[in-house]
Amino acid sequence: MTRAISPRRNAAAGLLLLVAAALPGPVLAQGLDMTQGGPVEVTSTNGIEWRQGEQVVIARGNARAIRDGVTLEADRLIARYRNRGGQAAPAAPAASGAPAAADTPLSGGEIWRMEAEGSVRISTATDRAQGDRAVYDMDQAVMVLTGRDLKLTTPQDTITARDSLEYWSGRRMAVARGAAAVVTEDNRRINADTLVGYFLEQAPPPRPQPVAARPPARPGQPAPAAQRPVPGEGSKLDRVEVFGNVEIRTEAEVVRGDRAVYSPVNGTARVLGNVRITRGDNQLNGAEAIVNLRSGVARLVAAPGSRVQGLVLPGSGSNLAAGAAPGRNRPAAQTPPAGGNAPARGTPNRNAPAGNAPAPGAAR
Repeated sequence: MTRAISPRRNAAAGLLLLVAAALPGPVLAQGLDMTQGGPVEVTSTNGIEWRQGEQVVIARGNARAIRDGVTLEADRLIARYRNRGGQAAPAAPAASGAPAAADTPLSGGEIWRMEAEGSVRISTATDRAQGDRAVYDMDQAVMVLTGRDLKLTTPQDTITARDSLEYWSGRRMAVARGAAAVVTEDNRRINADTLVGYFLEQAPPPRPQPVAARPPARPGQPAPAAQRPVPGEGSKLDRVEVFGNVEIRTEAEVVRGDRAVYSPVNGTARVLGNVRITRGDNQLNGAEAIVNLRSGVARLVAAPGSRVQGLVLPGSGSNLAAGAAPGRNRPAAQTPPAGGNAPARGTPNRNAPAGNAPAPGAAR
């Protein structure tokens, strides 16, 4: 049965539809995570269509879904739901009026997939992602963005891609495929074919102080800073791994290689495999390089049993640096395994080597 619900029943902001979409697991909203939390609030300006037989709710025209501080906006939103715990599907509301709260499409069900089409934006108070189309698989806790101008922006960094941009909320991970890039807040840029970014885990809320230990609160006085959540704390990049045609540009040099690990904590990138550092007409070749994106200094490091090779033209003013000790000044970030080029498509694992990146196909 298909029932169109007119937005005229709510003149302020189109139809308001509250749907219970509880999922198993702890409730801890982080980043662009819509898989956990309270009810999902769906609004639109051109009406909401409820297809009972297909168990689908479609919102058209400035469609918006909000859940615990995460907002998904698009020209059209499609929410696919299923019965929860073997319960029967709810009966259709009476045709004579607005549906009662107990007769909403998901009063006995849960959302398992959301699809957004046209000018897609998903945002929190600190983060924002955009594209032409998005598929949010609630079971796998992954959102896949496709289309033009794919971008994920946090207070510190911006990740862009050409083919697809994935956000794995449960694993605190983003994957950019095709002409991928990460741009730091000071406008430093790393380009590659594929990029995997791991976000810092959001710290748990502090334990409340004993009543006797708390200082007396004054009227209107805000809570101590340690007791308030820090905006954007759960969206800082901990490590970025890039694969294939890696290129890092500083003010003086261009560093290229097969793969790299970038640590936003100290602003250092370790480049591996067919490394070339170029400044003007001068070039150094080796197996590994350390690049400090903040100072703009690139240093070539010789692998055990090998020598650094370079072409330095007299009078060029070059000051390329090369070191003979392997592994000096290496960042603390995890290093990809030797011989790996691009992440293999498979189930993501935060603790696995960098060569294992998630496959987007299951969520499409």
